[in-house]
Amino acid sequence: MTFKVFVDGQEGTTGLRIHEYLAARTDIEVLKIDADKRKDPAERSRLLNAADVAFLCLPDAASREAAFMVNNDRTCLIDASTAHRTAPGWTFGLPELARGQRGAIQASKRISNPGCHSSAFILAVRPLVDAGLLPQDAAISATSITGYSGGGKSMIAEYEQQPLPAHLQAPRPYGLALKHKHLPEMAAHTGLATPPVFQPIVSTFYKGLAVSVPLHLSQLKPGTTPEAVHAALVAHYAGERFINVKPLRDAATLETGFFDVQACNDTNRVDLFVFASDTQVLLMSRLDNLGKGASGAAVQSMNVHLGVEESLGLV
Repeated sequence: MTFKVFVDGQEGTTGLRIHEYLAARTDIEVLKIDADKRKDPAERSRLLNAADVAFLCLPDAASREAAFMVNNDRTCLIDASTAHRTAPGWTFGLPELARGQRGAIQASKRISNPGCHSSAFILAVRPLVDAGLLPQDAAISATSITGYSGGGKSMIAEYEQQPLPAHLQAPRPYGLALKHKHLPEMAAHTGLATPPVFQPIVSTFYKGLAVSVPLHLSQLKPGTTPEAVHAALVAHYAGERFINVKPLRDAATLETGFFDVQACNDTNRVDLFVFASDTQVLLMSRLDNLGKGASGAAVQSMNVHLGVEESLGLV
């Protein structure tokens, strides 16, 4: 069976990467819009309604507009923007989130694709909340370091100018107003009552992302050990193809003394780590911000929705 797929916003970073994933698929017919009609509402509406699956790789306002253009009950929308990640009627496109999430994605015609920072954070934290180790009212923090491709074409152009300006040559913390757009989903899809204090940092490498969540064992359920934290991750992701829980206090990482932010690049994999002392735990989650953090996750959700092999086109 051949499925018709349309990418609304096909020229953006996420849209281009989705096209790369779909290029070798014999089960997909990609519907493309002529360059001179990319902003033509009538043509966009026609293609959106002709598709079995339509990816919305657009700014938030444009994604909401596109969703209203669909006037049938057949087209499945997968929205890569932040517009619908906590909206009623939309299913969060993270199959590994919890038991039953795949069934919800398969049944839904409205799927919101997770953000890159939030995917890494949620995958690290949700198992601890579900296991009762981390209280829902816990006040926690998180730091994320990411490659510049996450900023889209304008940031990519900024970082790829030659010579590179001095102010871009060191990592740059941002989100200093503490209102990052991923915060609502970081709370809603972990089960936390409040979002974390979140510090994102962009640096001079193209892609790759790692989120760190520091915890005192005293913040967790009384008696919780690092071994229990690690076991909760292992149990939550048992059998998951794309989630790799590394050994407790990963020896290979400790041997070098440094964490490789880019080790999941060009994969749809997430690596999860638990580093610990007698009193503290450091959760770390690593992914490709353009893969499992964006386009790869969108294609994975499409595969789940269509009922085809989940890893199709991703490995």
